[in-house]
Amino acid sequence: MENLTISAHIERCTRFRVTPFADRTNPFASLRISGDSVEIALLARLGTSEALRSLATAAIEAACTLDAMATDAAEVTDRV
Repeated sequence: MENLTISAHIERCTRFRVTPFADRTNPFASLRISGDSVEIALLARLGTSEALRSLATAAIEAACTLDAMATDAAEVTDRV
Protein backbone atom coordinates (compact mmCIF):
# COMPACT_ATOMS: atom_id res chain seq x y z
CA MET A 1 0.00 0.00 0.00
CA GLU A 2 1.23 3.47 -0.79
CA ASN A 3 1.98 5.69 2.22
CA LEU A 4 -0.95 7.99 2.87
CA THR A 5 -2.98 8.67 5.98
CA ILE A 6 -6.66 9.55 5.65
CA SER A 7 -9.12 10.14 8.41
CA ALA A 8 -12.86 10.31 7.81
CA HIS A 9 -15.97 9.50 9.79
CA ILE A 10 -18.28 6.79 8.47
CA GLU A 11 -21.86 7.97 8.79
CA ARG A 12 -25.12 6.11 8.20
CA CYS A 13 -25.42 7.70 4.75
CA THR A 14 -21.91 6.60 3.65
CA ARG A 15 -22.00 5.12 0.15
CA PHE A 16 -19.81 2.37 -1.29
CA ARG A 17 -19.26 1.60 -4.97
CA VAL A 18 -17.06 -0.89 -6.81
CA THR A 19 -16.13 -0.19 -10.42
CA PRO A 20 -14.09 -2.64 -12.53
CA PHE A 21 -11.64 -1.30 -15.10
CA ALA A 22 -10.91 -4.23 -17.41
CA ASP A 23 -8.05 -2.59 -19.29
CA ARG A 24 -6.09 -5.25 -21.18
CA THR A 25 -2.68 -4.04 -20.03
CA ASN A 26 -3.47 -2.84 -16.49
CA PRO A 27 -6.81 -4.14 -15.14
CA PHE A 28 -7.92 -2.93 -11.70
CA ALA A 29 -10.98 -2.30 -9.57
CA SER A 30 -11.90 0.89 -7.77
CA LEU A 31 -13.57 0.79 -4.35
CA ARG A 32 -15.07 4.21 -3.58
CA ILE A 33 -16.24 5.24 -0.14
CA SER A 34 -18.27 8.46 -0.30
CA GLY A 35 -19.83 10.79 2.22
CA ASP A 36 -21.18 14.33 2.06
CA SER A 37 -17.79 16.02 1.74
CA VAL A 38 -15.25 13.18 1.44
CA GLU A 39 -14.59 10.53 -1.17
CA ILE A 40 -11.91 7.89 -0.79
CA ALA A 41 -10.95 5.72 -3.76
CA LEU A 42 -8.94 2.55 -3.24
CA LEU A 43 -7.47 1.19 -6.48
CA ALA A 44 -6.78 -2.55 -6.42
CA ARG A 45 -4.65 -4.21 -9.07
CA LEU A 46 -4.65 -7.87 -10.02
CA GLY A 47 -3.07 -9.91 -7.24
CA THR A 48 -4.40 -7.72 -4.41
CA SER A 49 -7.70 -9.51 -3.81
CA GLU A 50 -6.39 -11.03 -0.54
CA ALA A 51 -5.62 -7.54 0.78
CA LEU A 52 -9.21 -6.52 -0.02
CA ARG A 53 -10.50 -9.61 1.78
CA SER A 54 -8.41 -8.64 4.81
CA LEU A 55 -9.91 -5.14 4.65
CA ALA A 56 -13.41 -6.66 4.51
CA THR A 57 -12.62 -8.92 7.48
CA ALA A 58 -11.35 -5.96 9.49
CA ALA A 59 -14.49 -3.97 8.59
CA ILE A 60 -16.71 -6.85 9.78
CA GLU A 61 -14.70 -7.04 13.01
CA ALA A 62 -15.14 -3.29 13.54
CA ALA A 63 -18.89 -3.60 12.91
CA CYS A 64 -19.17 -6.44 15.44
CA THR A 65 -17.22 -4.36 17.96
CA LEU A 66 -19.64 -1.47 17.48
CA ASP A 67 -22.60 -3.83 17.89
CA ALA A 68 -21.12 -5.17 21.13
CA MET A 69 -20.46 -1.64 22.39
CA ALA A 70 -24.08 -0.68 21.64
CA THR A 71 -25.33 -3.76 23.49
CA ASP A 72 -23.07 -3.03 26.47
CA ALA A 73 -24.22 0.59 26.56
CA ALA A 74 -27.89 -0.51 26.47
CA GLU A 75 -27.29 -2.95 29.33
CA VAL A 76 -25.61 -0.25 31.44
CA THR A 77 -28.44 2.19 30.72
CA ASP A 78 -31.08 -0.45 31.59
CA ARG A 79 -29.43 -1.08 34.98
CA VAL A 80 -29.55 2.56 36.05
